[in-house]
Amino acid sequence: MPTVLSGRTLAVAATATALLATGLAAHAATAEEAAAATNKVLVIGIDGTVLDRVKAANAPNLNGLMAQGLTARSTLYANPMAATSSGPGWSTIATGVWPDKHGVKDNSFTGKNYTAHPDFLTRIENAKPALNTYAAADWEPITSTDQNGPIFSAKVDKRLNLKGDRDGYGSEDPKIAAAASAELRDQNPDAAFVYLGEIDHAGHTSGAASQEYLNAIARVDKLVGQLLTAVQSRPTYGQENWKVLVTTDHGHTDSGGHGGSSIQERGTFVIAKGTGIPAGSVRGDVKLVDVAATALAQVGVAAGSAVDGIALDAPDDGDAFDTLRPNLQARVDETGIPAATKGFTHTPPAGWSVDNSKMGTGGVTEWAGWAFATDEFWSQAQRDQWRELNVRSRDVFAVADSDEWDDKSHTGSYDSTLITPKWAVSGGTTKNLTFQTHYRHEAGQTAQVLVSYNAAAPAVVKSYTADAVAGSESIALQVPAGATDVQVRFRYSGSNNWYWTVDNVRLG
Repeated sequence: MPTVLSGRTLAVAATATALLATGLAAHAATAEEAAAATNKVLVIGIDGTVLDRVKAANAPNLNGLMAQGLTARSTLYANPMAATSSGPGWSTIATGVWPDKHGVKDNSFTGKNYTAHPDFLTRIENAKPALNTYAAADWEPITSTDQNGPIFSAKVDKRLNLKGDRDGYGSEDPKIAAAASAELRDQNPDAAFVYLGEIDHAGHTSGAASQEYLNAIARVDKLVGQLLTAVQSRPTYGQENWKVLVTTDHGHTDSGGHGGSSIQERGTFVIAKGTGIPAGSVRGDVKLVDVAATALAQVGVAAGSAVDGIALDAPDDGDAFDTLRPNLQARVDETGIPAATKGFTHTPPAGWSVDNSKMGTGGVTEWAGWAFATDEFWSQAQRDQWRELNVRSRDVFAVADSDEWDDKSHTGSYDSTLITPKWAVSGGTTKNLTFQTHYRHEAGQTAQVLVSYNAAAPAVVKSYTADAVAGSESIALQVPAGATDVQVRFRYSGSNNWYWTVDNVRLG
C-alpha cells in the first residue's frame, strides 16, 4: 500500500531534495547556528489582499518570500460569527483566537474582549517583559485608542499610529514603512507587527480584478522589501534567527468589497519564512490564528490552550483525514461549487470505514453518507447556513450533511456511521477522546458518539441535542477491566435536517 502523507509531511517531502542538495554538513551547521541565535519575529499585515492577485502582480518581494518559505491559503468565518471585515480579521490575527472568543464581530468592536484574549505582543510583554515589542499601523484601531481599539494594547513597548483614511493610505503607508524600517534596522525589537493598508483601499475603489489593485500590490511590495532589507541590514543580523510572516485580514470581490460570505471575501493567506519552514512549501492546514501562535513560539512564549492557533513549525499532528487531500475530487451533483475545485471524497483514510447500510438511495452524490471535504468545497455547497463557522476544522474533515443530500430525489432517509480504527487500550484506565466538532441541530435528526470495547455492542457516550458550533470536544472514556481495544463510531441520521462535522479525532 502506498504511503499517504499529511499536509505538513507533504510540505517537508516536497523540499527534501533541495535540502539534500545543500549538503548535510551545511544543513547541520545552519541548525546549530539557529539554536544559538537570538530569536526574533516580524509580522507584516497587508490589508484586504488576494493571494492570486499577488502572484499576478509585479511583487518580487512577496513572491520571493513564497519561493523561500511557506504559502498557505486559508478561509475565514462569516456571519453570525463575524463579518469578513478588518476589525474581526486583525483581532483574530493579533490574539490568535477566533471571534467567538475575542468578541469582535465587525468594525464597531462591540463586545471586544482583549482583556481575556490579548494580542501576541501583549502576551510577550506579560511573559517576558525584557523583550522589546513594536507595532506600527495607519488603520487607527490597531494601535490607537481613537477608534474602538487598540487591538495592540498599551503594554506594547512602542506603538506608532498614523491616520490612513480612505484617501490617505497611499501617502501614509510609506511613512509607516520608513519608520518601521528604521526601528527594525537601528533599534532592537524582538517582536514586531507592521500594517500597510493601501491594497484594501484599491480593492474598495477599483475592485480586486482591476489593474489599479495590481498597481497597489506592486507599491506595497516595495514597502515590504524595504522592511525585509531593514531586518537584513541589522549589524547583529548574523547572530539572529528571524521569522517573517505576511498575512491579510480578509479578501475582496472582483468588483470590490468584503464583509460577506463569498469565498473571495473569506479568502486569506499566510506567507512565512524562517527556521523550520521548508522553502517552496505549500500547505492547506494553516489558519489565521496560527500567526500569533507562531510569533509567540518564536520568542519562547508558551501559549498552550490560551490561543486557538498552532505554530507553523510545530510537529505534524498526523491527522488521518488530511492524508486524503491528494485524492480529493471535483463536484458531481453540486452546482454552487466551482467545477475546478477539488474538495471531497467518500474513500476514508486507512483503518477507517463508513457504514452506509442504513442509508437511503439517491440524493446528492457528494453527501451520500459521511464524506471527507475541505472548507472551500463544503461551505460553497450552500452559503449562509453556518457552514462557514467550521473554523476549528483544518484541511480535510469528515462531514455528514443531510440538508445538502436531500437536494436531489432519493428514497429513504440519511443514516450513516463513521468508524475509527481499533485503538489499543488497557483495562481499568481512563482515555480522553478528543475531536473538533461543528454541529447544527434540528428536531428529527440525531448525532451520537458510540464506543465499543473488544467488539462488544457499541454504547452511546455522547448525544447532541442542540447546536454545537465550532467547538472542541473531550469525552472521558472509562475503559472496562479486561478491554484491550476500543473503536469509536460517529452516527448521524436525519432527513433534510442540518449537518455534523468532525476532525482531528484523537484518543489519549
